[in-house]
Amino acid sequence: MKVVKKDDVPSIAFLPTGFGNFRIQVFHEETTGFDHVALTLGDMAGPDPVLVRVHSECLTGDVFSSTRCDCGPQLHAALNAIVEKGWGTLLYLRQEGRGIGLHAKIQAYHLQDGGADTLDANLMLGHPADARDYAIAAEMLEELGVERVELMTNNPEKVAQLTKHGIDVASRSPLIVGVGSNNRDYLATKGERMGHLISDDDL
Repeated sequence: MKVVKKDDVPSIAFLPTGFGNFRIQVFHEETTGFDHVALTLGDMAGPDPVLVRVHSECLTGDVFSSTRCDCGPQLHAALNAIVEKGWGTLLYLRQEGRGIGLHAKIQAYHLQDGGADTLDANLMLGHPADARDYAIAAEMLEELGVERVELMTNNPEKVAQLTKHGIDVASRSPLIVGVGSNNRDYLATKGERMGHLISDDDL
């Protein structure tokens, strides 16, 4: 894993959004060829833990507002939380479909339409239940000067991987939003079979 610059002009700019005014910075991942994004607000230096959301790309949820998952509401809630606090960063990683890609993700949706749950659908296609690797997120945080974070996530594996790669996860904030009839079973599977910190009361 290595973050590299693609040219001599910095890939960073001002980005006004409906949530607030951020700076957008692009990080190129040499091993995959993917460009990942950091949206930052305020100073990343501390001394308090930096509020951080590491968000994996979800075209259907983030762009088309699909209610099969909770990705879009999580993205929006995280940006709102960063603006409310006054500083923080959201890393947007090109890891569609928990790392299996868009084509396979829609194939998995097809299997889910036939009764498979979100974990078994991936396995039936020959993919891991979750293929994401957060080493690139740790590199991005290091490039931003972030060492100590308050991480918005329900996924303990994300905490474990960032810690493994040298990021001090000082605390975890749950991010349970967007629960509805179309994704309740999906979220229950993540809690019951994938170790996500989601309880029955949350659903």
